[in-house]
Amino acid sequence: MSRSRSDTRPRLAVVGNPENRRVTLFAAAATAAGLPAPRVVPWTEVLRTGGAVFAPDETVRIDSPGEHPGVDRELRGVHDPTRVEGSARWYTRFLTAVRGLEGGLRLDDQDELAVLFDKRRCHAVLDAAGVPVPFSPTSAAPTSPTPAVHGWDDVRRLMGEHRMPRLFVKLAHGSSASGVLAVEASPRGRVRATTSVELSPDGKLFNSLAVRRYERESDVAAIVDTLAPDGLHLERWVPKASQGGRAADLRVVVVAGRATHAVVRTSTSPMTNLHLGGARGDLDAARDAVETAGASWAEALAVCERAAACFPRTLCVGVDLLPVTGWRRFVVCEVNAFGDLLPGLTGLPGSGAEGLDTYAAQVAAVLRTAAPGHQYPYPYRTEQHHVRP
Repeated sequence: MSRSRSDTRPRLAVVGNPENRRVTLFAAAATAAGLPAPRVVPWTEVLRTGGAVFAPDETVRIDSPGEHPGVDRELRGVHDPTRVEGSARWYTRFLTAVRGLEGGLRLDDQDELAVLFDKRRCHAVLDAAGVPVPFSPTSAAPTSPTPAVHGWDDVRRLMGEHRMPRLFVKLAHGSSASGVLAVEASPRGRVRATTSVELSPDGKLFNSLAVRRYERESDVAAIVDTLAPDGLHLERWVPKASQGGRAADLRVVVVAGRATHAVVRTSTSPMTNLHLGGARGDLDAARDAVETAGASWAEALAVCERAAACFPRTLCVGVDLLPVTGWRRFVVCEVNAFGDLLPGLTGLPGSGAEGLDTYAAQVAAVLRTAAPGHQYPYPYRTEQHHVRP
């Protein structure tokens, strides 16, 4: 059936894995808002053909290619989805696939995605914009060379040069805490690392749902040396505030420039990811702790909005906000392009997304931008805007 000339509703399309809950939740939000079900272009098809073509009036959402063994195998080049290696290859192939998409009105900018999926570049962009971030010697600042990190010896050297006895070692193109090590060195030089990486006897690395601790420096060195060819990013370990005796941080979703959703994540380990045993904390208690400490909850959210403003051509990002011990100060750890998967969470009071989940909030933003007289940035045409942070 052809569209009526009077039908001015946005036509949505999604590049994603059709069976994935991210795609189904977004589609449900679209239909609940009275829009036709989005056209779904599978990642398998995009990778097989080298791209996809969208109509000029289609509004295109690029969704995560994750949680699909075949897509993961094609992107990372590894046959076992639990293996850690291959993130650099994933990054190159993912960006190639995104640049193979033609036409449409985009909710995600390809150049900004290139920055968001490189922790070194993202950190540098945030820092240059005055967003508070942990110190990093590997931040890819355009005005100075980035130290090469070829393995554990380089990490050890940088720890000494920058007086970082506690730091996080991360894959530059990693996600979901894959390959992340929380490293601590004692005054006597002993090293231990907390991580979800499982080091097998034959030296292979696997992602595990169990967080473990390595007490021998030789094991830590073996893991870092194996990860280094994929690119590493180092960050000073910021001591987090606590809630109920557990380390706490926040994932804040920013849609069209507004902080709309937030969740507290708590853990007994340095990693608060929910799939690694983290648990949702009490958001009201976190807000009260901030105000009691003499800080401003509104300013905490504003920090997240400033971080998102570094990526003005991307409709939605998830900002990882670290409250420093005492709840008086905040730093941004990461900005995630696909950080909106928070099922059942509704919008913050005063955000304009009250009663809406993260996907419904994005659909509402698309509808607002479709109103007569609206100006960019959402959605935008790829041939008109090329942001190069």
